[in-house]
Amino acid sequence: MSSRDWQLDPRLADDSHPLAQLDLSELRLFDDGNYPWLLLVPRVVDARELIDLSASQQRVLLAEIDHCSRVLLARFAPDKLNIAALGNRVEQLHVHLIARYRDDPAWPDPVWGRGPPRRYSPEALVERVERLHPVLHARELREQRQPT
Repeated sequence: MSSRDWQLDPRLADDSHPLAQLDLSELRLFDDGNYPWLLLVPRVVDARELIDLSASQQRVLLAEIDHCSRVLLARFAPDKLNIAALGNRVEQLHVHLIARYRDDPAWPDPVWGRGPPRRYSPEALVERVERLHPVLHARELREQRQPT
């Protein structure tokens, strides 16, 4: 099977907004305005665990995590950056990158199960996407990884 056969889990599609197609992953914004929250979903058929990726795919995913993490840190200055691949409810491999603050609604606990998400209004979604502009360009991401 190829990446053309890959399909995003409907639950991830319902709970997030598409942002960009990176080298390996689909980058999405989780629909909860309480937190700057990105999802990286590798476009690999039947991938449930990190170990389901080849070594080269793991390296690409790590580079994508690194790039997206640095953008979250630069744009949102969180107190802590949470990075997790859980998959207990949605088995399709996906990585959460969540900017956390000491005064956020769930601090210091995990964000899951801490009340309903605060869905983005159309205006708030545009503002959040504009703040994430540097992470939206897969070409720039590839160029940053090129050895000089």
